[in-house]
Amino acid sequence: MPARHAVDHSDLAFSDDFGLGYLDRTKWNVRATDHVVNDEQQAYVDSEETIYVADGLPGADGPVLVLHPRYRPGYVAEDGQRFDFISGRIDTSHHFGFRYGSASARIQLPTGAGVWPAFWAMGYGRWPQTGEIDIMEYVGEADWVSSAVHGPGYSGEGGLVNKQFFPDGSDATDWHVYTVNRGPDEMTFEVDGAVAYRVRRPMTEFFGTWQFDDEKFLILNCALGGTYPFKTNGIDSPYYGIAQETVDRIRDDEVRVLIDWVSVEPAKTAESQ
Repeated sequence: MPARHAVDHSDLAFSDDFGLGYLDRTKWNVRATDHVVNDEQQAYVDSEETIYVADGLPGADGPVLVLHPRYRPGYVAEDGQRFDFISGRIDTSHHFGFRYGSASARIQLPTGAGVWPAFWAMGYGRWPQTGEIDIMEYVGEADWVSSAVHGPGYSGEGGLVNKQFFPDGSDATDWHVYTVNRGPDEMTFEVDGAVAYRVRRPMTEFFGTWQFDDEKFLILNCALGGTYPFKTNGIDSPYYGIAQETVDRIRDDEVRVLIDWVSVEPAKTAESQ
């Protein structure tokens, strides 16, 4: 599969292949923890320790963005909360958003029970009323990733979610392209161009309202532990949702999320312009 994006960048609504050699803050915001959600175990920090661009990595034809969680026992966030891990989260809020079209990213994921990276999109306003689109989520089990949507009446543990299991000979630690295609009445989620999940308007309206006709911004992050990993692996020690082996790998700087590129291709029909 190609390392660089195959579409002419002039046809894209948004594109970043991290070719500057550093994070372009005209496109991305870096977030720091101000409150904890989902019982996650990390603090997000604005640091080159946790968010940086690297070159010369196998399988990537150029620089890649790295989200690198670190073991930092006793780290104190600005609000006084203490954490034993720090990590990275970025988004395009107020820089770029899209309504309909295709958002994709080429990502390589690490192993480790309780590592919780995601590529997702959110609307502006209160959650879950503005809707959440989880293009790719992963909790460290290398044979699968998941996609989900959340909105009023179908949020949190009640969200619409589907797992995509990789074929024999491949897993999440390989490079894969994760995509959502947004239209007025449905969204399809793809892994390497193959449809993994489809959500249609009636599926959400059975529970609540369809909240996916608004502009949404992109998010990339690497959480650690929390509700989704715990309900998958049942681990509550040494950290909620995180295995000791994963803690050891983070301590040894072996856990990294690599992003080769991110792009958004606008919808091609007149209806979606």
